[in-house]
Amino acid sequence: MFPALSRSGRRRTLQGAAAAAVVAGLLLWWVLPGGQSSPSGSLVFSTGVRSGVYQLYGERLENALATDMPEVSIRLRTSEGSQQNIERVATGQADFTIATADAVASYLRSGKPGAARLRGCVRLYDDYVQLVVPKGSPVRDVAGLRGKRVGVGQLGSGVKLVADRLMTAAGIDPTTGITPVTAGIDTMPARLESGGLDAFFWSGGLPTSAVQALSERMDVRLVPLEDDLIARLQAAGGSTRYYRAAVMPPDAYGNIRPGRSVPTVAIANLLVTTDRTDPVTTQAFTRTVINSRDRIGREVHSAQLVDLRTAIYTDPLRLHEGAKRYYRSVKP
Repeated sequence: MFPALSRSGRRRTLQGAAAAAVVAGLLLWWVLPGGQSSPSGSLVFSTGVRSGVYQLYGERLENALATDMPEVSIRLRTSEGSQQNIERVATGQADFTIATADAVASYLRSGKPGAARLRGCVRLYDDYVQLVVPKGSPVRDVAGLRGKRVGVGQLGSGVKLVADRLMTAAGIDPTTGITPVTAGIDTMPARLESGGLDAFFWSGGLPTSAVQALSERMDVRLVPLEDDLIARLQAAGGSTRYYRAAVMPPDAYGNIRPGRSVPTVAIANLLVTTDRTDPVTTQAFTRTVINSRDRIGREVHSAQLVDLRTAIYTDPLRLHEGAKRYYRSVKP
């Protein structure tokens, strides 16, 4: 039997227990900001075509999330691209995705199911529109595609959205002015190489591995998208305001027009979820995206362009509450 504690001994014991509880609470707050519980459960992350940047980025991010959110099971789901990604998240078929700002804006304007529930987490990196042709092709601008067999991306892709708009701005009906081929970046390069296509559009981060690999097998050229075309594109209004003039740097693809930059169109990519996703999970997910930038960027160059200073600007989407909490936590 242990001897009974004196009144003063009991007081010291209670004080010690109280102090221990305070320390434990502080430790919990330090490990889990705001005293929130660790995220758990399962998530679906909708990516893109298998050889595209969305999928590659998603695979690397999945590894980072497994380390940072060990109690969360992440399942990647390939897709046709931005338009399908947005629909999946809006309708509850996926929890997180990447999509271009123009595709998001188009979905919001359409009033389709779940549009009002969409929320932004991170402005990621820019996609660059790439119009690829054989080096000896007579096509020098978008108007030169008239009558050609053109890869325009898959039906649910952001590529299809911007390709159709660019051709319309150039005075070409995208359904009758060309022979449109709805295919993804996983098959368009091979079709161009075999002569099944005269040109193809792609919108992705730089460099895109499938375009790089094609340039190592055959001589290809990037068709410039000049300022006057972009002005006509933006004049359509609506979600076209998310397109901006940009330049692909000379070293984007070593085998394509080396030493020369190429004018083009750029569109921001956003990490998207909905208000269905709880703030604790969204805060942790956002933190991992920002903190894994350099690690992922060693394999996916586009990830290096994620910048905490601009990540908060997810227009046309409102920030998710969990993302807000993260940005407040790192505000200097």
